[in-house]
Parts: sequence; structure tokens; C-alpha cells
Amino acid sequence: MECRTSESHLQLEQRCVNTIRTLAMDAIQKANSGHPGAPMGLAAAGFVLWTRVMKHNPANPAWPDRDRFVLSGGHASMLLYSLLCLTGYDVTLDDLKNFRQWGSKTPGHPEYGHTPGVETTTGPLGQGIANAVGLAMAERHLAARYNQPHFPIVDHHTYVVCGDGDLMEGVAAEALSLAGHLGLGRLICLYDDNGISIEGSTDITFTENVGQRFAAYNWHVQTVEDGNDLAAIEKALHAAQAESDRPSLIILRTHIAYGSPNKQDSADAHGSPLGEEEICLTKDFLGCDRDEKFCVPQEVLDHFRQALQKGRVFEEVWQKRYNEYAKAHPQLADQWVNAISGFLPRGWDKDLLVFKPEDGAVATRAASGKALNALAQRVPTLMGGSADLAPSNNTFLKGMPEFQKGHYDGRNIRFGVREHAMGAVMSGLFLHGGIRPFGGTFLVFADYVRPAIRVAALMKLPLVYVFTHDSIAVGEDGPTHQPVEHLASLRAMPNVTVLRPCDANETVDAWLQAIRTNNSPVILALSRQNLPVLDPKQTGGRLARGGYVLSDCKGKPDILLIGTGAEVHLALKAQKILAEKKIAVRVINMPSWELFEQNDDDYKKEVLLPEVTARLAVEAGVSMGWERYIGDKGRMIGMTSFGASAPGNTVLAKFGFTAENVAAQAEEMVKTTK
Repeated sequence: MECRTSESHLQLEQRCVNTIRTLAMDAIQKANSGHPGAPMGLAAAGFVLWTRVMKHNPANPAWPDRDRFVLSGGHASMLLYSLLCLTGYDVTLDDLKNFRQWGSKTPGHPEYGHTPGVETTTGPLGQGIANAVGLAMAERHLAARYNQPHFPIVDHHTYVVCGDGDLMEGVAAEALSLAGHLGLGRLICLYDDNGISIEGSTDITFTENVGQRFAAYNWHVQTVEDGNDLAAIEKALHAAQAESDRPSLIILRTHIAYGSPNKQDSADAHGSPLGEEEICLTKDFLGCDRDEKFCVPQEVLDHFRQALQKGRVFEEVWQKRYNEYAKAHPQLADQWVNAISGFLPRGWDKDLLVFKPEDGAVATRAASGKALNALAQRVPTLMGGSADLAPSNNTFLKGMPEFQKGHYDGRNIRFGVREHAMGAVMSGLFLHGGIRPFGGTFLVFADYVRPAIRVAALMKLPLVYVFTHDSIAVGEDGPTHQPVEHLASLRAMPNVTVLRPCDANETVDAWLQAIRTNNSPVILALSRQNLPVLDPKQTGGRLARGGYVLSDCKGKPDILLIGTGAEVHLALKAQKILAEKKIAVRVINMPSWELFEQNDDDYKKEVLLPEVTARLAVEAGVSMGWERYIGDKGRMIGMTSFGASAPGNTVLAKFGFTAENVAAQAEEMVKTTK
């Protein structure tokens, strides 16, 4: 890091911009893979934002009142890594040299929790925009709840950089529409309008007027015609900050792979290294040393590292303000610390709610609503809603206000029919800190949320997805609304915990388990139809095991009946039928495969009894995955087709989900085994 020369301030800043470009080129060339075009085109905007505008402290990436930065087009990761390295985060030049290599801090796309300063995992286009909306919603919510006159302890912006690909994705439209409706004035989006996608010019697919589209969403819109004009970029950013009632879009007219004589403004520069010769030519054009790789002149480094001093001042000013706030409002200060730290109030899970069998059958979706409302009284950070299905999902927090424009203190979010955005916004809400989000829809629409669930699972975020109407028992709405493959699909996803409780009390336990979970998303799969309430002594607290013996026989069982959710009751009824025929049955409730697999082998053998090979699983879904529990000689009553439109009980009966069919198949298996 040398090359000290005398330069004007303007020349120095241009060298800073070009250093971002050369670092991106060199790292991608060394890795022999990556996306150089966007980092080169966005270098000027990145420089202005990170050195002149953004409020952040590289020495403390977790400072609560920092501005948030989201690179929605995660393929441009070398822009972010270069800025992190240059401004003083714990990302070194050696980390840049190890770009995309095993174990490095600089993976191909930014990963939350892996690289200091990365606010969210991005890569699947469009989702970063929705994450940013969630971050901005969280800032407004916490500001409304905790700020006091003269004490704005929550007072920051969220910046998101996106490209054409982001804006083509449906999730972006969902999220941008929601942000405009909510009037999120602290949200600022920089659109990299370079006119190029992987297949060529964006004219082949994307000819809409983006500015008019955002204006229709109720966004403030500006255009910077020259994406290399530092002063114009800064002016636009300050104007965006001044806009308090609407989120802001800044359209940046940029050149992909700026400075490359042969690849600027071409699709070739999007996702491939430029090549050694082209890099040399580009460095010549930029006025950089063509022979030195990963060159960071000392003057450039010194200029970038001013961010450390600025960041220290930012945080010191805020800390002084917070200390005064804590003296003036000690109770609020304690609440804010607990919220931002993720602390749960003492006794939050004690004596929550008990359902009695004599009070009648209860749908688990209804029990979930009661449990959620009881928890919301005890856990003030619980916040969420539904994709326009709150009355069906039972996700509305009764007696609490809605989160709406001008009323950001509300804990009920109206996501609208925007399932994908809902899931990604939930991630942003949690990533900000201070909120435990939940979101609801029908299980069949989990497919709309799935991309967001997957990224949340990658980030190990403890989000709660309330998926009701969990089987063909949905009935008359027919196969479009009857989930069949969805439980198997969600169970197949790494680091996701699926809970399918069998009755109202186990649903309460499922909520307790969801809130206790701190490292994975949790799926609650809940019934539309009423289910009998079992004796609480049978189920109480046992869901945490994932699977357990719900009802046993005397001596060694002839067959194991294994069920989840509503189908557990079929197994219990079948057990009684078979008892009259002197067939000994053990009924196993398996509400969560993932939790069951966390047990030691001794417990799993104690429940499943390896010596009993006659095993029958009952679940109103596809059989995929059940072989691990029923074995080669086992059988499953499940779905091999889509459902049908008819009353729920009729549909269940037609597809074999009756106690009589379960008993008949079990009896046949026992006879065959003997």
C-alpha cells in the first residue's frame, strides 16, 4: 500500500473510486469467477454513499443506530467487500484476494453473519429490496415506540442498491408497493440503470418507465444522468434524505464495467472475469498501475479510513444522547435494551393457556390465534400479520394498533396479498433488531414464501411462519387450495423446523417452542377443521421432543401407528378398533421430524422400537421422507395425487383418511408380518 503522490482533492477522490474498480477486477480475475461489471459501474455511488453520506462505524458494525446498507444485487459483492475493506471493517486485503474461496470472509454473494458489515444475505434477486423494506419498517416502528422529544435514539436510514434484474422480480413489485403505501421516508433505493442483463440489452425484456412505476407506488423519484458525477450523486442522496413522507428512488445512469475499452456496456462483463489483458487496458484508461494487483495507494486508504473517525464521532454523539435518554426515561430505556438485545421477559412462558377436552373440539389455527394473542401480551417484540388472511390465519393481535403510515407504533402489519414480500420483509424486521416477526398464510401458499424461507434458513433467523389450512381437509376450495407436497418440501429444506401439532394444547407448546428457537425459522402447520382436545397430561411439554409415545399398549406392540397433526386422532381411533381384535398398537405422535432427530439414539429407539417392523404412518400429504421412520416393511396412508373439491370430511374419506381404513391396513400388515 504505497504510491504516495501529491494530488488535488478531486483527483484523490477519483483515485478512490477507481481503486474500488481495480480491486473488483483483480479479485474476480484471481478467483476466475464473479461479476465485475456492476461493481465497476457503481463504484462512484458506493464511494459517495459510504464516505460522504452514510452514518456507520466500521469499528462497531453492530452499533444500533447505524444506517443499514443492502446490496440487493448480491452478485455485485465485490463492491461491498471493497468498501468494507477500504473503510476499515474487519475485512482485509487478503480477504479480497481470497474472494470466492473455501473459508474466506468474501463468498460469492454477501452472507449475513459471515462477513462483518453485511446486513443481510443477498443473491436471489429482488429479495434484498424486500429485506430493506423490513429494515426500514423496523426503524420506523422502534422510533415510534421508544423515541422521546429531544431524544431520537432510533434515527437512521436504510439504503438499498438494486439493478434491472431486481426490478424484474415479482417480489420487488410487492415490496416496493408496500413501502410506498406505508410512506417509509427513511428508505432510499439506488437503481443501477446500466441497460444490461445476462442475455444482452435490457431492451429485449425490460422497457417499462421505471421512474413512472415508482411514482405510481408513491415513491419520490430522482435521476442522476451521469453515474460517475460524485457531486450529483451526493446532492440526490441528500434530497432523498430530506423526503420524509415517501421512500426515495435515485435512478443512476451507469456503465457496466466502466473503463473497460472492449467490455464496457456489454453483457460479457456481467458475470465473467474481464481477462488479464483487458484489465491492463482498463487500468490504463483509469490511470492506475497496470502491473500491480490489489493496489491501494496510501492516500486512497487514508481517505477511506476517515470513516473510522467519523464513525467514532457518530457513535459517541449517539451514546451521549442515549445516556441522557436513559436518565430521563429509565423504564423506556430498559425496554429498548431488552428489545434490541432479544431478551425475553421473565416468566413469559409460564402458565400461558390450557384447553380442556370437555370444552369441545378446537381447530389448531384457532388455538394458535389464542396462544399468539396471549404471548403478545408478554413478549412486546412480537410483531407481524398475514398476507390478507388474518381472519383465517388468526394472526391479528387484538386490541393492538395497526402498523400504518403515520402510526408506526402498531404491531399488526397488513402485508396485503404479497406472500413473497411478506417473508422477505420478516427477515428484514428481525435483522434490524428489536422485533420477533411472524407472518401467516395458507400452507398451500408456502410456495410463494419459500424463497424467503430458504434465505432466512441460510441466515439462521428465528422467524415464525403461521401456515393454516394444512391438508386436503380444506375441502370445498378444492385442489388449488389443498396442500399435498408442501410438508415434505419444507422438511427437505435445511435448518427449518416444521411443527404440526395434533391439538390445541400442543399448538400452545408449538408457539412456546417457536419463541424459544433462536437459530432457525419455524413453520407452524395448522388445521382448518376442529380437532378433539386431548388430555393435557398426554401432550403437555412433549412437543419439544419432536416425537413421543402418545398412547401405548401393554407389552410389546404388534404395530406402530405414527401420525402428525389431525391424523393423530385417526391413529388413536384405529388403536381402539384394533384393541377389540386383540392387536396391540403403539401410537406415536411425530409433530416435528427436526426436533425428533435432535434426540440421542437411545431415545429414538425407545420410541420407535427397532424390533417392531410393522409400522404405518398416517399423514395427509405425500410420503416422501417417511421411509426413515417406517422402514422397508412399513406403509403409509398419504397422498399420491392432488385433492378434490367437496366437503372436507368427504374428501378425507374418499382418500382413505378414516379410522376404519387405518385400522384395516394395520390389521393386514400385522397378519402379513406374523
